[in-house]
Amino acid sequence: MDLWECPAVVTGAASGLGAETARYLAEAGAKVAMIDIDAEGMQKLADEIGALAIQCDVADSASAEQAFAKAREAHGPARVLVNCVGRGHFEPIFGDNGPMSLESFRQLVEVNLISTFNMMRLAAADMAKLPPLLTGERGLILSTASVSAYEGQVGEAAYAASKGGVVSMILPAARELGPLGIRVVAIAPGLFGTQTLFALEKDLDSRLARQIPFPHRFGDPAEFAMLVLHVIKNVMINGSVLRLDGGYHR
Repeated sequence: MDLWECPAVVTGAASGLGAETARYLAEAGAKVAMIDIDAEGMQKLADEIGALAIQCDVADSASAEQAFAKAREAHGPARVLVNCVGRGHFEPIFGDNGPMSLESFRQLVEVNLISTFNMMRLAAADMAKLPPLLTGERGLILSTASVSAYEGQVGEAAYAASKGGVVSMILPAARELGPLGIRVVAIAPGLFGTQTLFALEKDLDSRLARQIPFPHRFGDPAEFAMLVLHVIKNVMINGSVLRLDGGYHR
């Protein structure tokens, strides 16, 4: 898919992986709509890269529908959706303060899983009405999972469950939307230098990075954004969850 003048929506765009993805898409010539609940943090980058900033709670049906309507009005229906909204939370199922609160679990599922499905369904509805490109595709929905979906550690049961739900959605969604010319893909980052990692890893230090086979460092959000651009351009990538972790397995 050619990104020049291509309408694209990026959620979680105020910081981290989402912010860098929005920057790379804009530099590639896409018409970018940035969506995040943090309006102030998002607007600064939007002004810098010439993107549209839309404040939105992506887990809320009405808020998400309004955000898509604004993006559609400004740029036309999106052919690319990149879901980068995510929240990290480290808390044992049972600890010194008793059992983990059900509300904490519910919030993680809402932010990491329900919001992903919410945006996926709305994007698919718009993409299905678009004329196909020369490749036959109408759009791409790319979501952010995590290696914790496969190898969650102590204290990550809730986080791993929320990201595991994202992983489980990808193949059935790709099978369902494929006949419409819509690809569905996810990226599962390993240890990336973002606030989500810092929230999960309380004792973050260089020893953790040295456990990565190569390179011996935390991932750069730019490396995530570069993979997003490759997935957009490579029409054969579909129905897969791509690990981006330097070979890191815990």
